[in-house]
Amino acid sequence: MNKDRIKFLLKNLLKGLLWFAAILVIYILVKDRIEIHPESLIGKVSDNPFAVYSIFLASEIIIGIIPPEVFMIWATKPGDPVLYIFYVSLLSLISYGAGIVGFYIGKLLNKAVLYRYARRRFFAQYELFFKRYGGFLVFVAAVTPLPFSAVCMLTGAADFNFRVFLLISLTRFLRFGVYSYFLWHAGSISF
Repeated sequence: MNKDRIKFLLKNLLKGLLWFAAILVIYILVKDRIEIHPESLIGKVSDNPFAVYSIFLASEIIIGIIPPEVFMIWATKPGDPVLYIFYVSLLSLISYGAGIVGFYIGKLLNKAVLYRYARRRFFAQYELFFKRYGGFLVFVAAVTPLPFSAVCMLTGAADFNFRVFLLISLTRFLRFGVYSYFLWHAGSISF
């Protein structure tokens, strides 16, 4: 691996770890001190896993509007580690599936006239990265806060090899596993 790729990965990993550390600290400090009732914020959605997963799917397809860590924190709610693993496993499968959907959206967009506008408006920065890093960009987006869905769309639009894309995208499960492990343990920390 050349130095440029390592630098790109480390830069984005550092951003991701700083973002995740901030979420962890806020979660640890707030969870016992402020009583927040999810129902008051989002109605009964938090009590309905199907609704939560639907919102997550929409977020993951629409360029990751809501960070996956928010949903991992939601999954800690029952307090049962087996149920937590189940919920996070479903979240990671949804994210992986949304990446595949994004790949095919990119393939469709590549054929559409509107793609020229969307490419300039939303994907120009990532297109340069893709030309420079190829499949490595998919890996970096899978394990860091780079918008995974946008990179998947770009990958599909670039006619990247689908099987290679699927293999590289499996690293998304690694991110969910590591982050959920720390979020679960952060839930037991009190000050």
